[in-house]
Amino acid sequence: MNGPIGMFDSGFGGLTVARAMIDLLPGEDLVYIGDTGRYPYGSKPLGDVRDFATEITRSLVDDYGAKAIVVACNTATAAGLDDVRDELSARDVPVIDVITPGVKALVSTTTTGRVGVIGTVGTVSSGAYPQAIARTGIPVSLTSAACPGFVEFVERGQTTGDEVTVLAERLLAPLVKADVDALLLGCTHYPFLARTIGEVMGHGVTLVSSADETAFAVRRRLGEAGLLRSGDNRGVHRFASSGDIDVFRDLGGRLLGPELEHTESWPPHR
Repeated sequence: MNGPIGMFDSGFGGLTVARAMIDLLPGEDLVYIGDTGRYPYGSKPLGDVRDFATEITRSLVDDYGAKAIVVACNTATAAGLDDVRDELSARDVPVIDVITPGVKALVSTTTTGRVGVIGTVGTVSSGAYPQAIARTGIPVSLTSAACPGFVEFVERGQTTGDEVTVLAERLLAPLVKADVDALLLGCTHYPFLARTIGEVMGHGVTLVSSADETAFAVRRRLGEAGLLRSGDNRGVHRFASSGDIDVFRDLGGRLLGPELEHTESWPPHR
């Protein structure tokens, strides 16, 4: 009950989930690892991403004492969720992913039954989203599109402008043509591009982010496991990066807020 919630992403995208978690569960301690030394995950072989996810998960539990793990990365969820759960199956540590909550929100949002998902090449090619939608049992028509380049723009702090818009118009064309009325941002980086994506898709399309839904799922799972903290104390939030600490602190601070002022190196010295 007293351990932190551990979460990780390839870089900055999972900060959207961290923000939702901090706002919804202000009394919980949190440790976030941004694997910026090896990002982006989306273009890497899924086997490599699977190994990264398992390594970071093990560190969050062994080095930081995490009581639950949030895989705040769609590509890592698609590639390595089963491995992460296997890693922790004997240790009674809950694992929450970002795909399942996002899909549930997507299928409950649409009114026409025509939905879209955008993600990294790795996430889209994995087939994780069609499988997750099929598990809901709700009949919808799904159009998926990989959006290479979006993550790189976010990681550079470039979330608006002509370059981003031109790329978005090209990549989102299949979704516009399919006339979807709900679009799931299937990468935790993409909410930072929501303004541009929304302008390209048009006012009739609802953008669905998995961040808030994931935070609700975490609260529910912790409650079921008896791991929610009680009391009014403010949680301690730690952030770590496998890459350049100054870059992570500066850009992450602009994206998330002052919580990133104290950023550590990962892996920690043992």
